[in-house]
Amino acid sequence: MTLNGCRLGFYEPIRTTLTPMIYPSASVQSLPVNVFAGATSGILGAVAGSPFFLVKTRLQSFSPSLPVGTQHHYRNAWHGLRTIQQTEGVKGLYRGVGPAMVRTGFGSSVQLPTYFFAKRRLVKHLGMEEGPALHLASSTASGFVVCVFMHPPDTVMSRMYNQTGNLYSGAFNCLYQTVKTEGPLAVYKGFVAHLARILPHTILTLTLAEQTNKLMRRFEDRMLSKQEAS
Repeated sequence: MTLNGCRLGFYEPIRTTLTPMIYPSASVQSLPVNVFAGATSGILGAVAGSPFFLVKTRLQSFSPSLPVGTQHHYRNAWHGLRTIQQTEGVKGLYRGVGPAMVRTGFGSSVQLPTYFFAKRRLVKHLGMEEGPALHLASSTASGFVVCVFMHPPDTVMSRMYNQTGNLYSGAFNCLYQTVKTEGPLAVYKGFVAHLARILPHTILTLTLAEQTNKLMRRFEDRMLSKQEAS
């Protein structure tokens, strides 16, 4: 919620602030500006949500019967946050925030720009009209591209979150060690599972966002009409 709230919430304000600085109107859709706005909003979301993602990763990795990798026994998310803060300090809560920023920055930099790019192309070349079908097709294309770009830094982030001590000195060291010992395709381990998660997530998020925006515009238009009538 924190990550996606920042990622989706900051995108349009950043885009509409930057676009008039370069183009005559804020309504102009510029790919470089859209990519920058997506990456920036994603990085802000990653910083805000990284402690929660850290605890989630450790909770999911814990197994009392078949332990794999480093084990962290937390009763719940809040207990995990308190334990990390007490044993590792505030810095410990942001372990792996670098890869998280890269991961979410990559994903966000392509998610919304790809979505709007696919949407315009589907309207232009296939004659699709504004509606749920167009939103579904555009968000499906966006979800696949996001997974391709996001998965390598996602692998690095997960390994840094779950490392024992200071196994990796940083994100690039983790990437180097992974590729060196396991080969270049190691950064795409679990890609199908990730795609199975990110695709419906992207479809639901963007489709619902479009429908919500449509309802909000209708509500605003109705309120303005009432004000003008009175």
